[in-house]
Amino acid sequence: MKIWIDADACPRVIKEIVFKASERLNIHVYLIANKTLAKHNTTLVESIVVAEGPDIADDYIAEHAAAEDLVVTADIPLAARIVANGGIAIDPRGELYTEENVGEILAMRDLMMELRQGGLVQGGPSAFSLTDRQRFASSLDRIVTRMIRGDRLK
Repeated sequence: MKIWIDADACPRVIKEIVFKASERLNIHVYLIANKTLAKHNTTLVESIVVAEGPDIADDYIAEHAAAEDLVVTADIPLAARIVANGGIAIDPRGELYTEENVGEILAMRDLMMELRQGGLVQGGPSAFSLTDRQRFASSLDRIVTRMIRGDRLK
């Protein structure tokens, strides 16, 4: 089992939570980004820099993440690809993407994008909060524990 992080837009606090879990459980973490990231003091965390461009990091993660891996991403189309390939994805606010919910989440994202482009809705998601951080930490712990036991999350 590995944890893949779509690192370009992932909040630092979420990465730190994953790093602590990685150390505690001896799980390798791969940060995928199109820019150089800070160095890490552990061999369990590796940064992989991909070329700049739309969806390059997403494509890398989708091609390399296995069904027994966990992907942390706020990118809903990437999450949909991971789930379609039998994998497991969670967003930085702690929501598990599943076969049952990812289609609806993707449709809502597309609708909101159209409404924003049409000027009918302004703004994006709310600011990242302490509650979001706590929800993510709790979800990560629950998901990783179940994955280690071999439980399917679908």
